[in-house]
Amino acid sequence: MSDTSDDKRIAPRHRVLKQGRLAFDGGGAVDCMVRNMSDTGARVEVVNPVGLPEAFTLVIPADKFTRRCHAVWSHDKRIGVAFD
Repeated sequence: MSDTSDDKRIAPRHRVLKQGRLAFDGGGAVDCMVRNMSDTGARVEVVNPVGLPEAFTLVIPADKFTRRCHAVWSHDKRIGVAFD
């Protein structure tokens, strides 16, 4: 995966700061911080991106938000995800 530029986005993203979780098929999850969101995806930050699967479910408990998604780019601890 490589980094991406803003001009490739389909929908405008809105800055947020929400605690979330990336839940994996078959169990397991990691905490994340959601930094921005749009109708089509989000940017999240994790403590350690090593070993993350390509697809997972983004859960934001405070908003009762659950969306299946997949990683489209990553850079350090930041991951861009697209909603499936």
